Amino acid sequence: MKKKIMLLVLGVIALNLVVYMKSNRAENKINNATEKVETEQLAKVEQKKEVETKGGKVLKREDIEKKYKWSLEDIYPNWAEWSIDVEKMKVIMAEIPKYKGEISKNPEKFIELINLDEKLSRLVDKIYLYPYLMKDLNSKDSIASEKLQEIEALYTQFGIVTAWITPEILTIPKATMEKWIDENKKELEPQRFSLMETYRLQSHVLDENSEKLLSYFSQFNGSINDVYQELSTSDINFNKIMLKDSEGKDKEEVTVSNGAYSKIVSTDRIQENRKNAFEALYKAFEVNKNTYGAIYRGIVQRGVASAQAKNYSSSLERALEPKNISPEIYTTLLKSTKENVAPLRRYIELRKKYLNLEEYHYYDNSINIVNYDKEFDYETAKQMVLESVKPLGDEYTLNLSKALGDGWLDVYETENKRSGAYSINIYDVHPYMLLNYNGTLDSVYTLAHELGHTLHSMYSSKNQPYSTSNYTIFVAEVASTFNERLLLDNMLKKTNDPKEKIVLLEQALGNIVGTYYIQTLFADYEYQVHKLVEEGKPVTPDILGNIMSNLFKEYFGETIKVDELQKIIWARIPHFYNSPYYVYQYATSFAASANIYDRITNVKYSAKEREEATTAYITLLKSGGNDQPMNQLKKAGVDLSKEASFKAISTEFDRLLDVLEVELKKEFKK
Repeated sequence: MKKKIMLLVLGVIALNLVVYMKSNRAENKINNATEKVETEQLAKVEQKKEVETKGGKVLKREDIEKKYKWSLEDIYPNWAEWSIDVEKMKVIMAEIPKYKGEISKNPEKFIELINLDEKLSRLVDKIYLYPYLMKDLNSKDSIASEKLQEIEALYTQFGIVTAWITPEILTIPKATMEKWIDENKKELEPQRFSLMETYRLQSHVLDENSEKLLSYFSQFNGSINDVYQELSTSDINFNKIMLKDSEGKDKEEVTVSNGAYSKIVSTDRIQENRKNAFEALYKAFEVNKNTYGAIYRGIVQRGVASAQAKNYSSSLERALEPKNISPEIYTTLLKSTKENVAPLRRYIELRKKYLNLEEYHYYDNSINIVNYDKEFDYETAKQMVLESVKPLGDEYTLNLSKALGDGWLDVYETENKRSGAYSINIYDVHPYMLLNYNGTLDSVYTLAHELGHTLHSMYSSKNQPYSTSNYTIFVAEVASTFNERLLLDNMLKKTNDPKEKIVLLEQALGNIVGTYYIQTLFADYEYQVHKLVEEGKPVTPDILGNIMSNLFKEYFGETIKVDELQKIIWARIPHFYNSPYYVYQYATSFAASANIYDRITNVKYSAKEREEATTAYITLLKSGGNDQPMNQLKKAGVDLSKEASFKAISTEFDRLLDVLEVELKKEFKK
């Protein structure tokens, strides 16, 4: 039986409990309400927060109102209640090994095991994620760290003594299993898909002793991810810089954390300030480049070893085959993107011209061409996102309103809080969204993005049994990028400000650059590094940096000046460490969501066709993980096996560039 939590223990959080993290604006621009502030006093509190964030001061958790923080008591009110469930977990664990040798004899015993396994999995989701989420709020929370280690150790032992389960299931002939399911539909029909997938992947399941041997290493394998998390969050020493004003005078000293960096490069129009912020942040990673290099090398080696142990031809096949995705989809994405980089280079040249820059650097990618430093307080952002999703109907809008309620989001950056953003679902509780909201336009889009994941989880949990509620990452980013497009189009329709229109067009183009081109570049990087390890070649920080540098030159040509520190970018992309071969799915999902979005909103389709497309999309959200992802997308009207699905993105990019160029010529004639 596949245990969701085992992959958590291995450190691949994003693969099985639907953690969707979004990198900071610096990697993502070229990467990407139900309630109002009702009193003047509250408005001043909100304003104060924005000033503090803008000033580079990281807030303490006690500075934040409760309504902007997670309600983890929805999982457990305290550690005592958590401990009670830990004891329940131990009791169930002791029961499961008793079924060894029995489940292949009759369906009754098999059903009993299935029920126990699900009960255990749902319990462990809560038991593990309670301290896990606490630690994301404060990486130095020693109690949460201890509790995590306790559960990891306990479940590792359980994995050892239950290594027999999948091999024994596979001793049952497939035809017999299908007969059992047909005769016990109430109990086994929800398990049909996962069981049939087990038979499909039979060649990658080892015998009992081999599976048991691999289980001994599960906690150890996960420890390397813990090392990265501690080094990049708990033990990182952020540097300080002095921001200058337009006359070159000292303005304010700023500690360049991830959040502060994102804010500076997206709002500060002085290139020297952006450069200094870039160097300050990247030096914080560069100083430990050998350690980061050793960690990443170990993670790639772990993946390659796992692929070999499980009879896969490569680590790429190991990543894709469980979802029945052909490696050709991956390589076609890389090939198609490289063949269509002309619009990307055209966009950078356009930005360089209108930003009046002698040299264009990576840290120049997030600043708007026109002076647009508009801030959006969080309450306004909530209302903007809520209004934008109305085309999806009343039910979707009501669900999103619920998701925006108190306790589901942790909004602001605080000391020792994990960077970036994600949404994670607990089937028996509700989703939790982590943000580091800083008032920029990109923060508004990040909110829309993560709410897309959350609504996907809500629909899936409501319409699927636990066994098929966990959708794959391959379809997950469809929902998030779809919401971003809704927000963008709604803002474009409403604005009467020529400058804001330019900014929004840039947002659309930036989404393509960041979600499609940059994520494909990162996927290319992962592919090359894994190939080096598979071929037994050395992997050092310098080699990693050179791969990254060469890829930027291959994609961007001469339009961008690749700084020496830019080579260390691989050290600060959490996906490389937490979920290898994740990022390509941003690009494939972007292509899928763009296609679906066109069918729902484009007036070239009839009202009936658009309504049918909307229904098909909501059906996709409701389907959870009840089918292979390529099949799910085909049902929603998208076939990613066709290269045209990717080529259409560069065509749309060129079209938007034409519109932007017209608007820029108008604006700069003034």
